[in-house]
Amino acid sequence: MKLKDMLSSLSYEVLKGSEDTDISDLIYDSRKVVKGTAFVCLKGFNTDGHKYAPDAIEKGASALIVSDEIQTEADVTIIKVENTRAALALMSAALFSYPAKELTTIAITGTKGKTTTVAMIRSILECAGIQTGTIGTLGIVIGDKIYKTANTTPESYEIQQAMRKMVAKGCKAMVIEASSLGLKHHRTDCIEFDYGIFTNFSNDHIGESEHSDMQDYLNSKAILFRHCKKGIINIDDVAHTELLKDSTCEKTTYGFSDSADFVAKGDKLLARQGFIGVHFDVTGKKELSADVAIPGRFSVYNALAAIALCSAMGVEDEYILKGLETVKVKGRVEVYPLKSNYTLLIDYAHNAVSMENVLKTLREYKPHRLITMFGAGGNRPKARRYEMGEVSGRLSDLSVITEDNSRFEDVNDIIADIKVGIDKTQGKYVIVPNRVDAIRYCIENAEAGDIIVLAGKGHEDYQEIKGVKYHLDEREVIADILNPREDEEQVSHLQGDSD
Repeated sequence: MKLKDMLSSLSYEVLKGSEDTDISDLIYDSRKVVKGTAFVCLKGFNTDGHKYAPDAIEKGASALIVSDEIQTEADVTIIKVENTRAALALMSAALFSYPAKELTTIAITGTKGKTTTVAMIRSILECAGIQTGTIGTLGIVIGDKIYKTANTTPESYEIQQAMRKMVAKGCKAMVIEASSLGLKHHRTDCIEFDYGIFTNFSNDHIGESEHSDMQDYLNSKAILFRHCKKGIINIDDVAHTELLKDSTCEKTTYGFSDSADFVAKGDKLLARQGFIGVHFDVTGKKELSADVAIPGRFSVYNALAAIALCSAMGVEDEYILKGLETVKVKGRVEVYPLKSNYTLLIDYAHNAVSMENVLKTLREYKPHRLITMFGAGGNRPKARRYEMGEVSGRLSDLSVITEDNSRFEDVNDIIADIKVGIDKTQGKYVIVPNRVDAIRYCIENAEAGDIIVLAGKGHEDYQEIKGVKYHLDEREVIADILNPREDEEQVSHLQGDSD
């Protein structure tokens, strides 16, 4: 593509060379520059891409996109823009031929609930036959393929590239977790979203490399509602008034408040064989009675947002109900399907706050015993271990202490730190240092009515020890423990049939 075509929607100045230059790709990591590419000098908290301009030139970059003056005698085109992050978004959209125009685009922002709401929407839309790609905490998901990303909301280039892949694979919709930093740093620029969803707002992401204060955090989230056609808003969250102050979108509201467009009523916890979740009724613009396959009362809000969104898209009620009843979020209070009389969950909780949230939620289901298996990451603050031990000891009937990405530390030292916290409580615990053995212990000692939480790994499929990542998917481990011979017999039987 000609550089001038990528720059067509930008204000810019040609400092050197020609905008008629041919460009094979856009690169913002100087290590990936090859001959004929354009290098975009992004400014980050820890580094400034302008420092790597000489490296990019040496590797054969045909053009540099800069916001600062750069002096060089090399034969390279230099384009100056006001903000290189905004430029990357606009140029990436042009490079991939504006894929957002070929998709129904949905963005979700909020402190909590983004990942779950994305999963619910995808589940509903796919039940309705609308193939849907997603971008967020779990990576880029297209069909049954997952592409890992560095951030919840990746750089604009990755977003535009992912949307083009989605279109190529037959997707009709895209749902993205729009983080406050993603919005603030222009990663979602050049997408006029069809729908924007606000889940909730609470204290998070305040720090030197994130947001200076809560106002900056809220202002960053508010950007979405100036760049979407229709906003779907949690009216119960008091922050929504400030959030929408300068918004330009049409608005639909949801919540428990009778003034909402979509109102939740009569919520109650549900637990039956192979299912743990919530039930609630919807009134207002929609009359529904829904079961949601994700535990906790907070799931009602996420499900209500999904119902409001899918209703606005014209999805029929039967698909909304089916999608919610069958939804799964990988590694987020994920129920492993069992034929047994206890419940086995996989969850990503790997610090005291997330563990407390999960365990308090599960306590509400009044299990026979709540059993929590967990470890703590090596080469991380020791205080996290003490806190996790104390939370599990206080809220679990039994803690099974094990390993979790011990990295370059001895797992026994980490376990000793966890014990410091758990010993402050009256909680019972056992120590099983090997994680696979710990999962086996939980399964073999399960009793009727137990809820067992395998905490810490969630969607991860590896165990990191001494710099090496070993494959470990807890779903596979559980399957091997429960059916070690059955799988072999089934394979043999199938082979016999084929003969």
